[in-house]
Amino acid sequence: MDRLIQGTAADGTIRVFAAITTEILREAVRRHETSPTVSAAFGRVLTGTLLLGSTFKDYDRLTVKIDSNGPVGGIIAETTGIGTVRGYVKNANAELPPAGNGKFNVSGVVGEGTFYVIRESGFDIGLHKEPYVGSVPLVSGEIAEDFAYYLAKSEQIPSAVLLGVLLKSTEPFVAASGGVLIQMLPGANEHIITMIEDTIRHAPHITSSIADGAGPEDLLRIALGEVDFDVLDEKEVEFRCNCSMEKAVGLIGSLGKTEVESMLNEDKGAEMNCGFCNENYRLSESDLEDILRAETRV
Repeated sequence: MDRLIQGTAADGTIRVFAAITTEILREAVRRHETSPTVSAAFGRVLTGTLLLGSTFKDYDRLTVKIDSNGPVGGIIAETTGIGTVRGYVKNANAELPPAGNGKFNVSGVVGEGTFYVIRESGFDIGLHKEPYVGSVPLVSGEIAEDFAYYLAKSEQIPSAVLLGVLLKSTEPFVAASGGVLIQMLPGANEHIITMIEDTIRHAPHITSSIADGAGPEDLLRIALGEVDFDVLDEKEVEFRCNCSMEKAVGLIGSLGKTEVESMLNEDKGAEMNCGFCNENYRLSESDLEDILRAETRV
């Protein structure tokens, strides 16, 4: 099971977060059948969204949305406070040749656009507050830099973000996925900040360490170097969607009696697909008849 930890360093003046998301990305790739470069971009967004969600306390749902003009068209990921994440890409089959350094051309497949963060709260207690929406331009399309830029500009928190995906040519195609988020709070020692920046600059790729069995604590040691940290909380994280057959039935029923009758008479059933997890829900003739009977009783 994938894990996410959060803690503090430098006498509480630095907040640290790290996650292993290999199984999450494997499930996302399996469900959406994404191309290699899109898988690399998608994994970074899923991991970054989980890490970003852990920095906030009061929300039911946090969504990161990338609208872009690159071949992928856009990426959306949504996380909850209990550590679940789901998401989708607009064009799962988009692909580009490797960049000049031989790595996935993530910035090319993402392109230029806007990075949105949407925080919603109150649903669990029956309230429907106006969501908080923050946005910044994409600065690189490499994803990690875009998360850091959002935090600096919209949340006014200087942050370092490391996100990585390692793929292979045979199943399971995802060899490693994970990330680190480091936030400098007011009062952070400038010398320690410089030390961490230098450590990150010279650190090995985190995905190689994950593939070799590193956990979230190991990722923090790689990123922080000689700076000690204390783990305050940890949780299991997973790809999980909140769709269900019950919700599919409810959505079909909401289309109205005439539309349901048309589905019954012309199509002998109905089918719905969840964009977030690519799950298909097939409603039989008897399911549609049950919906119509319920409509009649109302």
